[in-house]
This record gives sequence, structure tokens and C-alpha cells, in this order.
Amino acid sequence: MPLYMDVHHLEPGVTMDDVAKAHAADLSVQDKYEVNYLRYWVDEDQGKIFCLVEAPSPDAANTVHREAHGLVADEVHLVKEGS
Repeated sequence: MPLYMDVHHLEPGVTMDDVAKAHAADLSVQDKYEVNYLRYWVDEDQGKIFCLVEAPSPDAANTVHREAHGLVADEVHLVKEGS
């Protein structure tokens, strides 16, 4: 399954708690679209959120976000994991 990093550009001041709630909403919807949101990172000062997701396509990943909470990614990058 392809691995993507998506990026959301929100207003500064977005909180970890806000993102945790949105992530929980993603998890409740993702199976319908064969998507697996794995992890997320938040830069509260810059208002940026980064999500690591396995998905059949960028559109499938954003469909989950759209249905779960409406905050679709501004960027979606195909990535490969390294160590």
C-alpha cells in the first residue's frame, strides 16, 4: 500500500487536543476507504499538521479527512520510510 505524508496549513494556535480529536474521527471512518492513518505531528506555533497515512491514493486519504472532520490536506506527498 502506498505511504503518504499529508500537510495541513491551519491558523497558528491549533492544539494537540484538537488534532487528537480529528485523528480519532479519521480512525472511525478510514476502513470504508481502505485507508490507515498511522501517526501525526503538530507544529502548534506555525499551525501545521503532518499526517502519515497508508492509502490507495491521495484522494482516498483526503476523502477520509473530508468525511471525518472536513479538514482536507493542503499537500499530499508520496513517501518511503527509512530508518
